[in-house]
Amino acid sequence: MKISFYQFSLITLTIFLYSCDAMESEEIEVSPNLSFDMVMATFGDNLDPTNLPNYANQAIPNYINEDNTGGNSITDGGALLGRVLFYDKKLSSDNTISCASCHQQAFAFGDQAIASVGVNGSTGRHSMRLVNARFAEEENFFWDERASSLEEQTTMPIQDHVEMGFSGQNGDPDIDSLINKLDTEGHYQELFTLAFGDSEITESRMQNALAQFIRSIVSFDSKYDMGRASSGNNNDNFSNFTDLENEGKRLFMQRADLNNQGVRVGGGLDCNTCHRAPEFDIDPDSRNNGIITALNGGADTEVTRSPSLRDLFGIDGSANGPFMHNGFSTDFDDVLEHYESVPMGNNTDRRLSADGGRRGGGGDMVRNLAITDQEKAAVLAFMKTLTGSNIYIDEKWSDPFE
Repeated sequence: MKISFYQFSLITLTIFLYSCDAMESEEIEVSPNLSFDMVMATFGDNLDPTNLPNYANQAIPNYINEDNTGGNSITDGGALLGRVLFYDKKLSSDNTISCASCHQQAFAFGDQAIASVGVNGSTGRHSMRLVNARFAEEENFFWDERASSLEEQTTMPIQDHVEMGFSGQNGDPDIDSLINKLDTEGHYQELFTLAFGDSEITESRMQNALAQFIRSIVSFDSKYDMGRASSGNNNDNFSNFTDLENEGKRLFMQRADLNNQGVRVGGGLDCNTCHRAPEFDIDPDSRNNGIITALNGGADTEVTRSPSLRDLFGIDGSANGPFMHNGFSTDFDDVLEHYESVPMGNNTDRRLSADGGRRGGGGDMVRNLAITDQEKAAVLAFMKTLTGSNIYIDEKWSDPFE
């Protein structure tokens, strides 16, 4: 079977990344007083705490600059504990929902459902993909940025009445009830000791472990990364890209040339002003993108964050779930058509106005990007170059209970 240059290069890059894992992951020194009998009894071959996967020292490209880790550095033991917590349905009040129920590895840790199912109903917004959550200047989390850190975010769904049911209200048990519940599980006593030096379970330790696991979920083996590594900057044509993909990259990176009426007369589509390469994270100063319809049909004007645009599509080219906080579409053309002409008001980002925020905000005049069908095809082709493969198959991010 013949393979293309791109396929050969992707295989080579993947082997390199796995080699880095193999070189940097090492067997930990386990105290003779620390037993993992309960861990082995619970997980069998799915989890070996004496020979941990490499979470802490994965290969990160030197052109990646953003990092919101703060003071909670990833450790192999902490991320392993976070993985178990992430997949454990016992973290819900009725033992039916885990973090992974709404953030599934098969979809770049997102959900194909518009609203995810919780223990007492459905979520109020679409579940955000968690891929490359670490690599962002933005430190706040959730679509409306109500969590000041990833650590704070991790236990908020657990303490939500609808999502996981340990709210302490409406007849729900509280977070202390969950801690007592987990404390009866011998494997958690062993895993908390591995991660933190003793078996005490606290909400803060749960937050740190879950955040370490989520920040370990990285995706840098895409066609884009291969081109970026060899090019040295975001703007030159990438030698491994097709003409269509390079045109899509140009349109994404360049600012639009707008006339006095806000009509685009050349240039790009202004995407990079908010979704900044090479991380493709959201600018922390971004405001609402003009999609303000809530899942319940009301108004939702406080959405100012988005996930990374990496792995927006799966390996097969299909969307990793519907787009935006309200899951308004799975057709990327609909996304581009929305951004072509965005109504102002309702906390809308002024960069979406008729002057692109260049001359004091552009008032309420609506711009017209006049995107052609050819340009839509080009941007779509480029977005698909941001998809990797390892994120979907690496066992260190998989369900240890299966």
